[in-house]
Amino acid sequence: MDRRAHVIDDVDRAIIEQLQLDGRTPYTRLGAIVGLSEAAARQRVQRLIDADIVQVVAVTNPLSLGYRRMAMIGVRTEGPTDSIAATLQAMADIDYLVVTAGSFDLMCEVVVSDDGALLELTNRIRQVPGVTSTETFIYLSLVKQTFTWGAH
Repeated sequence: MDRRAHVIDDVDRAIIEQLQLDGRTPYTRLGAIVGLSEAAARQRVQRLIDADIVQVVAVTNPLSLGYRRMAMIGVRTEGPTDSIAATLQAMADIDYLVVTAGSFDLMCEVVVSDDGALLELTNRIRQVPGVTSTETFIYLSLVKQTFTWGAH
């Protein structure tokens, strides 16, 4: 992953903020909101996408799709985390994976159909060479979810 900081200006920030409100905003409307032509707005958005500054995606509600269990799984490891993270990254039922500092070496966010699927996934994670233990935090209620980082 390229970790170089990209310079964005106030127009880029305004575009990002608008896309965070509605990722389907037409370029004509987006341009009018931020003071650009449709073509210039389209170019700016494409530049932000190409630089991995933004992604325009559909966010689903897992509960409405039949998934009944959401959880965060903390993973403790021994040795380097690179190969362990690569193995976990390949697991389709892990939606979010980060290497962390603190009492866990990795954190995995998962959305599964039920407790049986959560147990099966947890057991698969525990079988990965280098994993020493896991701790599962089951979500009881999703109080806040936001995707508005960095536009301010």
